[in-house]
Amino acid sequence: MAQPRITVTIAEGEARLYLNPEGRDLLVQELQRLDERSDHFHLGTWKEAEVVLMDSPYDPSERLVEAVKVSFRTDAWDRQYYPHVMPGADHAQGS
Repeated sequence: MAQPRITVTIAEGEARLYLNPEGRDLLVQELQRLDERSDHFHLGTWKEAEVVLMDSPYDPSERLVEAVKVSFRTDAWDRQYYPHVMPGADHAQGS
């Protein structure tokens, strides 16, 4: 079995994730662990991150992302702490 490879870059205003099959499986596993008691995990180029990212972009013209925090958010939490993100909230749409 190959080692998981996950690379995150930014290019042309979008985040790009490059995954081999083992990297995809690891990312899905970490996403499925999220709940109200374990509400976030980190992806990073450092070896202590829950999900270790590759430290070299596939395309050198893309900007490498070295750290990502993935946060689990319930509707109840968002209604209480961040109501502006809820559907129907009065806020300006991003352009």
